[in-house]
Amino acid sequence: MTGDNADARMRRDRFERGMEVLARIDGEAGERVVSALSDVSPELAHQIAAWGFGEIYSRPALLPRERQLVTLGMLTALGGCEPQLEVHVNAALNVGLTPEQIVEALLHAAAYCGFPKAINATFAAKRVFAERGLLPVHDG
Repeated sequence: MTGDNADARMRRDRFERGMEVLARIDGEAGERVVSALSDVSPELAHQIAAWGFGEIYSRPALLPRERQLVTLGMLTALGGCEPQLEVHVNAALNVGLTPEQIVEALLHAAAYCGFPKAINATFAAKRVFAERGLLPVHDG
């Protein structure tokens, strides 16, 4: 196999591995993001799958639940990431977090990120919970 063919094969393998991880974690929501980007920025779509999920999300030091809690916190802290928060709230549910745990994580974020960002993140989570028939959520 020539260098170019080997590089192309490795690139394709990384993408496929990333898409497998993406499907397990984000399900259809994540696949829709990659698909929606493929006509405008196929390289960004490739990197989300190959690097973001094939390399980063597949690392063994954190469990998928832990990765999702970290991701929810960071997206909340950034603010303005509500579409991505919705994808990752779905992912958090997919990997075993409960709505109550997600709500608690977003409440916790209020102390570090401020109320406006925590409120926006909670409304994003609420939209996902509603779509999945998980309302009302009681956080005690």
